[in-house]
Amino acid sequence: MRDERSLVAEAQAGGRAAFEELVRRYDRDVLRLALNLMRRPEDARDVYQEAFLKVYRNLHRFRFESSFYTWLYRIVTNVCLDHLRRRQARPEDQAPESSAELREDGITDFFERQREHRATLDPERQLIGKEIQKRLAAAMLRLSPRERVVFEMKHYQGLKLRAIGDALGTTEETVKNSLFRATRKLRSQLGELR
Repeated sequence: MRDERSLVAEAQAGGRAAFEELVRRYDRDVLRLALNLMRRPEDARDVYQEAFLKVYRNLHRFRFESSFYTWLYRIVTNVCLDHLRRRQARPEDQAPESSAELREDGITDFFERQREHRATLDPERQLIGKEIQKRLAAAMLRLSPRERVVFEMKHYQGLKLRAIGDALGTTEETVKNSLFRATRKLRSQLGELR
């Protein structure tokens, strides 16, 4: 398998096959991040396409000052933030997807992926889990786009604060503050679930 640096250099020189290999190498990570941040499959697909188009158009600007993956992550998160800000400005676009629609696309949300699939699972526990899931999703929508992105990247993507800062083009301290605000808001909105 070719190293990332030589692939990027070849793609910058106009090598279409090298660019296609970069897309293949990172497409699942990009789609997973977009889906976790955007929550709706059609929005995630839009972000995916827009992000790789931006990468293609701006690849000549990449200077190897960070890893290509970090640079790509920054582009994806910025595209997500733009989409989330636009969505916040148009509340009519915020209708949640139904679980049936998500399953038809073969994609379910984070909590669905974590669900236990045993037939003996207590139905009351399932009901409580679904209620918590619904409340958390509603609470997440009340966060600012940046708070939501930071919370998602930390808790669902498992990224370290420094990596989130790199991806967002900001400091680790700023990320820490956004994460603190997001956590505090979620705790206050979900307080009675404790």
